[in-house]
Amino acid sequence: MKKIIFTEKAPAPIGPYNQAVLVGNTLYTSGQIALDPATMELVLDDIETETKQVMENMKAVLEAADMTFEHVVKTTIFIMNMGDFARINTIYGSYFDEATAPARETVQVACLPKNVNVEISMIAIR
Repeated sequence: MKKIIFTEKAPAPIGPYNQAVLVGNTLYTSGQIALDPATMELVLDDIETETKQVMENMKAVLEAADMTFEHVVKTTIFIMNMGDFARINTIYGSYFDEATAPARETVQVACLPKNVNVEISMIAIR
């Protein structure tokens, strides 16, 4: 049976989806973009700040499911410009222990919601 995960500490969904769904011990998150949950305004100062906001949003979703980044087994990163990869990777990597980091793919895309530069989704297991 699935359980819907929601927290006000992450942006409310902007479409017909939920922040995350817990099925048994597995959490499937929706992609997070750099929306400030308090204002629902985009945080697009630079790619580092944008990526940090995405990861903080994801942290809030994980916490709402009583999980941390240590529980994450798989991530997907969608980026607009592969030239930003190194800077995104630096911020993203600061949230994980490199020795136990999750599996991941990074994909350059033509466009993301609200024309952001990065979107990240995760799968975590308790």
